[in-house]
Amino acid sequence: MSGLDIFAWIVLIVLVASTVVVLVAMAILPGMVARRRNHPWAEAVAVGGWVTLFLGFVLWPVVLIWAYVDAPAPAARRANGAETTR
Repeated sequence: MSGLDIFAWIVLIVLVASTVVVLVAMAILPGMVARRRNHPWAEAVAVGGWVTLFLGFVLWPVVLIWAYVDAPAPAARRANGAETTR
């Protein structure tokens, strides 16, 4: 093996390793955001982040937006008068 072959293998290994690290970080990100923001469905958001890893990150923006949006608790909705009976 020549010196360029060894260098090419090192570059290939570094590229594959960095790709794996970036993909895992993207899968973890929505769950971390949801937990920091005390999202009521933080675990579901975290699972959604990992599921999008297997779907090619097609729904990843939706899961990330979901991590930032929380629904108010039912008691808070009733206290604000948003839930009315007709």
